[in-house]
Amino acid sequence: ACIIPNARADTLIPIIREKVKPDSIVCTDSFRSYNALDVSEFTHYRINHSKEFAQDRNHINGIENFWSQAKRHMRKYNGIPKEHFHLFLKECEWRFNYSEPKRQLYQLKQWVKQWVKQELN
Repeated sequence: ACIIPNARADTLIPIIREKVKPDSIVCTDSFRSYNALDVSEFTHYRINHSKEFAQDRNHINGIENFWSQAKRHMRKYNGIPKEHFHLFLKECEWRFNYSEPKRQLYQLKQWVKQWVKQELN
């Protein structure tokens, strides 16, 4: 997850091209900035949420799930300073990617071991 200056096509498309391999299937909602994907090197499927939540096996439930969890987590802070929002977003990304507490604890222990090792050298 990253913060972008705006959601215009000329901002989104280069980011998508950087992160997604050509000829990949890209599923989006009906936001108009994604129109450029229709004539790109990707296979583009739109999910119109006013009509359906999936087309066959194509859906955007993963990103919908991430934002739902992120908003729920950040809501408890009753506001986050704009200059620190990116850090809170990265925390939400980490919690989403390491959703099991055992995996979180394992990863944190690994980071502590690396930090201690660096400090001792």
